Amino acid sequence: MVDSSGADGGASEGGRLFFRSEVFAARDPTRRRPDTGRTLREAARDIPVHAACDVLVVGGGPAGWAAAVASARLGARTMLLERHNHLGGLSTGGLVVWIDRMTGWDGTLLIRGLAEELLARLPADAMAGPAREAWGSRDAATAAWWALRTAAFHGIVTHSPTVCPEHLKAASLEMALEAGVDIVFHAWGAEPVLAEGGVAGAIFESKQGRRAVLAKVTVDATGDGDLYARAGAAFADDIDARDIHHCLNTAWVFGGVDMPRYLGWRAERPDEFAEFMRRGKQAVGFFDKAFASWRDDVALFMGPRLSGYSAVAVDDLSEVEVLSHRLMMRHLERYRAEAPGFGGAFPMLSAPQLGVRHARRLSGVANVTRDWWDGRIAPDEIGISPSLAPRFAPVSVPYGALVPVELDGLLAPGRHLACDATSHSFLREIPQCWLTGQAAGVAAALAASRGIPPRAVAVTELQGALRRQGAKLRGT
Repeated sequence: MVDSSGADGGASEGGRLFFRSEVFAARDPTRRRPDTGRTLREAARDIPVHAACDVLVVGGGPAGWAAAVASARLGARTMLLERHNHLGGLSTGGLVVWIDRMTGWDGTLLIRGLAEELLARLPADAMAGPAREAWGSRDAATAAWWALRTAAFHGIVTHSPTVCPEHLKAASLEMALEAGVDIVFHAWGAEPVLAEGGVAGAIFESKQGRRAVLAKVTVDATGDGDLYARAGAAFADDIDARDIHHCLNTAWVFGGVDMPRYLGWRAERPDEFAEFMRRGKQAVGFFDKAFASWRDDVALFMGPRLSGYSAVAVDDLSEVEVLSHRLMMRHLERYRAEAPGFGGAFPMLSAPQLGVRHARRLSGVANVTRDWWDGRIAPDEIGISPSLAPRFAPVSVPYGALVPVELDGLLAPGRHLACDATSHSFLREIPQCWLTGQAAGVAAALAASRGIPPRAVAVTELQGALRRQGAKLRGT
C-alpha cells in the first residue's frame, strides 16, 4: 500500500526516505493497556488432526494464494488456511485495488507467472490502466494523464492497474480450485507444529476449536510472520517512523462519484485543490486525497496512514479500526460538501481487512538490502522486482530471502520476507507477494516430493520449474 506519487527517488536524507506521503502520528503513544502481570494456566489437551498434506499454506493473501496454486500445480497435496471468507488478502479484502508497478522503467513486464495469468482472467470492465503499448512511455501529456490515475511515476507510464476486488476474489478462487487446492476458510493459523527442531504443520482456531494440520512443508503467508516468530525463528522489526511503510489504516471506497470531474479539477485548479486539502486537515485532522479506481463512479481512499501503532498488538489494531471508520464518515461529509464530482457520493464499502504494511521481517539465508539495488543478479534468483526509481536497476529477488537462517520445514514469502526496512517498502507490495509466493509454492512442492528441507532444494530445479510456470527470471 504505497502512495508512489510521494516517491522522491531517494533525494532526501541520503536516499533513506522514499515515500513522503503524510504520516499521521498517534495522538496518545501511551494508549496501550498496561500488562496486568496476571496469567492463567491452560490445561493440556489433545488437539484433533484436521488433515495431513504435503504442503500447508497459512494465509490466503497474494503470497499465500500464489504459493498454494503453484504448489498444487506441481502435484503436491496442498491445503490453504484463510481466516476470512475470501482469497486475495489486502488486494481484495484490504481494498488495495491499486496494484503497484509490475513493469520496469523501460516498460518491460517483470512480474509475470501467476500474477500475469490472474490479471489476464479479469474481464475488461474489471480493470483500468494503460494499454501495453504505453508501458514505459515518457510522453509528458500521457504520463501526466496517467499520473492522476496512479499509473505513471517520475514521468514514466507503468503497468500498475486498478482492479475490481470482487472479480479478483472470484478469479483467485477459481485458479486455486482448478489447481486442486484444498481451501479451509474461517481458519486462523495460531501456532506452528514443531517436530525435531522444524515445523511440521500448524494449529488453527475455528468454530470447531483448535485443530491441527500436519504437513511436510509449511508456508507462513500470514504477512506478519506469526508462525515463524512463534517457532523461534529470528526476525527484525525496526522501522523508520518518518516513512509510510510501517503505517496502518483501513481503506474504503465511495460510490456515486464523478472521478473524471474530480481529477480534472485537481489537474486544472491545483490551488483550489490544495486549499480544499488544507481546510480538510484543519476540520478533520487526518485527511486524505481520493484516488481513481477501476470505475469512473467509484473513488478509492487508501485512508490516512497512521503511525505509532503495532500490527501485532490487538489494542492497537482495534484503535486503528475505530479511528479509520470514523475518518471515513468525516471524509464523506467534507468531500460531499466541497469536492467537485462528490455531491452524490455514498459510502460503498470499508475494507474488511485492516491495511497492515509491516510487522516483522525474517532473518533469512539471504537478506535483500539497499546494496542489492545495483543490478546484481542473485545466484538463487526467483524473480525480478521493479525498482523504486529510474536511477536504480531492477532488483533480483533471491530464494534465500524466503528461507529462515536455521528453522527447517518452513518458507516465508510475502511482506515478512528477509530484507532491510527500505527494501521492504517495495518487496511488500502485491505484485512482489505474488512473485515470492509462487516461488515458495514451487519450492515447497519440490521439497515435499523429495523428502528434503526447503533449504536443500536445488536452485536450478527451482528456477526451471518457475520458468515453466511462466515466471520471469534473468534471461527469460
